[in-house]
Amino acid sequence: MKDKESLFKFIQSNAVISEAIINEIVKHFEVKNVRKDDFILSAGKICNEYMFLEEGYIRTYIYDYNGCDVTTNFYFKNQPVFDASSFFFRSTSKENIQALTDCKGWILSYDTINNLFHSIPEFREFGRLMLVKEFCTLKERMLSALTETAEERYLTLIQNNPDIFQYSSLKNIASYLGITDTSFSRIRKNAFKKPH
Repeated sequence: MKDKESLFKFIQSNAVISEAIINEIVKHFEVKNVRKDDFILSAGKICNEYMFLEEGYIRTYIYDYNGCDVTTNFYFKNQPVFDASSFFFRSTSKENIQALTDCKGWILSYDTINNLFHSIPEFREFGRLMLVKEFCTLKERMLSALTETAEERYLTLIQNNPDIFQYSSLKNIASYLGITDTSFSRIRKNAFKKPH
């Protein structure tokens, strides 16, 4: 299981589960390698894979009512990547999930996850905790969009994810922050001028 060590540690750090049961869980994960710019999920399709991202960077995006490309999230190592509503409700996704770099991950199919939920209660609890975390993250992002300035959101992004600029275009980062390219350029200039 040495090749799945980061996956093992991720589960261990997010739930109280014995090592024996974690080993039972991780043996069901299969490796998936994704090349830069390839799609893990395309809008209009159903998400059939839950992926734990071990290496690489991933972006999710939609097209808004004007046909503009809007970044909805960035994912980096040691994070789960999937469209939860499409996955669990078997509905077509509105999002595209695309690799920004070459990526390596570990995946479970929809059927495998359901089998594990039914056969291993601890995994069911782990899944519940992951969904709660996902909900809280989305709620925090929604509240930050309403209560923080664009500059505050930018500073939070670079504090939590300082190397994002190596992997994503400024246009994609601006759309993630919900601001225009011009505003983003001004915010970056102002942030550089301030003493740290």
